[in-house]
Formats: sequence, structure tokens, C-alpha cells
Amino acid sequence: MKIVLIGAGGTLGVAVHTALTGRGHDVVTVGRSSGDLRLDIADPEQTAQLYERVGRVDAVVSAAGDVPWKPITEMTPQDYLDAFRGKVLSQVELVRQGVGRIAERGSFTLITGVLAREPVPTGTAASLANGAVEAFVRAAAIEIAPQRVNAVSPTVFTESLGDYGDFFPGMESVDLDKVARAYVRSVEGAQTGQVYVL
Repeated sequence: MKIVLIGAGGTLGVAVHTALTGRGHDVVTVGRSSGDLRLDIADPEQTAQLYERVGRVDAVVSAAGDVPWKPITEMTPQDYLDAFRGKVLSQVELVRQGVGRIAERGSFTLITGVLAREPVPTGTAASLANGAVEAFVRAAAIEIAPQRVNAVSPTVFTESLGDYGDFFPGMESVDLDKVARAYVRSVEGAQTGQVYVL
């Protein structure tokens, strides 16, 4: 399959790229500062450029999304708008603009996270964004068939515990290779409207 991978230079993106190429897929990498294409999908116009440049593909995979982390008393309306733009709208636009650009039975795989279900202090923007993406996936799945859309929703990565473990006290971690396998399941499988909780 020809697959577009957004956020390929990040911790998760590298693992997903390795998993997909290891299974023989042709992967076009996209990132703001690295990758085959340098684009910021938080800008809908750059998402349109992405589809113009890659042509028809079989799957679109997202491993990127930015949200601010602050106590709620320090959050501003702009912070919440930034979270929506950085993680929700960016991925919604991948699907909305991509429906006419991917194969008839192609798929989209988006990224959410544990905070949709298990919030932590300073994570209100992340919880809001993750919950919105998951709700969108379920709703979009019933409209775009036979194309498919799923989300991968991991907890903190085992490999990132040194940097982020304090934000997720007492939560189980998940190995990156397990998360990458969920992406493979979404891309190569037949399910739609699913949130793969890891």
C-alpha cells in the first residue's frame, strides 16, 4: 500500500514508520521539520497541499497532535483553540479533505490518548482534544464507508517514562511496538469506527 504518515519524525512516528515499512508498505513521511514532505497539517491549506503533492494513496496515518499543558486556572481561550487546532481540526481535515483523495476502500488512522478516559492535572486541553477526536472517528465512520477511519489511543509510552512518567502517576505504560501494531491493525484490517485502547 501507499501510505502517508504524518508526524513520522516523532517518537511514535518512528515506530509506526518502522512497522509499516517492515511489512512492505510504501510510506511517504510528513512533518513540520523533517520527512519527505515538510508541511504543518494544523493549517488546512497545507493539508490541501499535502494531498495535491502525494496523489492517490491507500491510507493516511497520523501520529501527530499538539496540545498545551497548563493548570486550568492558567489556561486561556486561545490555549483551548490551539489544542483544538493542533490535535482535533488537523486530524479532522486529514479525513474531510482526504475522502476524495484515498482509495475506495482506503483508511485513516488518527491518534488520541489515555486522557480521553483518565484525566490528569494540567491535561484538560489534552482530554478535550482526545475525546473530540474519538467522537469524530465514530461519527465519520458511518458516513465515509466503504472507506474506514479508526483511532489509536495509547497511555504513556514505556520508552518515554523518563520524560513523561510523572504526568501519568500510577498508570500502566505501553511499549511503542504494541502501539505501532495497532496502527498496522487499523491500516491492514477491516474494522472502522474503532478506538484501539492501549
